Amino acid sequence: MPEVLLFHHAQGLTPGIGAFADELRAAGHTVHTPDLFEGRTFPSIDEGIAYAKEIGFEAILERGVRTADDLPAELVYGGFSLGEMAAQKLAQTRPGARG
Repeated sequence: MPEVLLFHHAQGLTPGIGAFADELRAAGHTVHTPDLFEGRTFPSIDEGIAYAKEIGFEAILERGVRTADDLPAELVYGGFSLGEMAAQKLAQTRPGARG
């Protein structure tokens, strides 16, 4: 089963992201869900985007890319909304990416 690095959306690492990751785990995958907002979640997309603008989209992207440093090269990358930035960059540039 492929190992997955899954990035959250603009509202942060919410219970919904955890539930989705758990479904993948139940199917046999190892799933990593880094918290790019360092524990913060937001009740609305607008509030999450405001926070992302405050810390900078490039900083969020780099946080996501760095999370892969200690993981195997053969990962599948996935992201919801804002998390897609890091997933796409890693899938396109990290040797060994499986998808």
